[in-house]
Amino acid sequence: METTLQASKQARGHINQATLVRGMAWGLIAGLAGTLFMDVILMGALSAVGLPAFTCFSIVGNTAARFFSILGVEMAGGVPLGVVIHYLIGPLVGVIFGIALAKIADLRVINLKKGMLLAVLYVEILSQPILATTPILLKMTAAETLQWFGGSFVMHFIFAVVLGVIVSYGLRLTSAGNHP
Repeated sequence: METTLQASKQARGHINQATLVRGMAWGLIAGLAGTLFMDVILMGALSAVGLPAFTCFSIVGNTAARFFSILGVEMAGGVPLGVVIHYLIGPLVGVIFGIALAKIADLRVINLKKGMLLAVLYVEILSQPILATTPILLKMTAAETLQWFGGSFVMHFIFAVVLGVIVSYGLRLTSAGNHP
């Protein structure tokens, strides 16, 4: 009897670990896909209004450089740093969401609609403190700040929808494959 309980606990540990790994993997894929999709739309929109396609990367890079300079670390800002920061944060946000959704899915059924709603709430709430640093550090005017937050809301909404769809679908797909 004790051996059966021990085996059951070990099996549950493997299942929980497998769930976390699936959540991490789908979150990483979704975070990268969401970041790419968001950036393609963003660069197209910026080009359509006559701005350089890499404007957002430049703003993100300059914000990061200013932040690090406050900490005493000098680095060049601009597009290259902005791309690095963007493509580190997007997949990381996806991994964290994938883990969270995998754990929630263990407790109750997550469908596509719930997954997208959770992703939108998660991304929009999580991004606000990060986005607030840009107008503060770069000393933006009120109009620039409003434009920054408006554009960021739309772009992060797009990212969140892609994130929610891919993670929800991926977790349902892998959990359906585990249950005959």
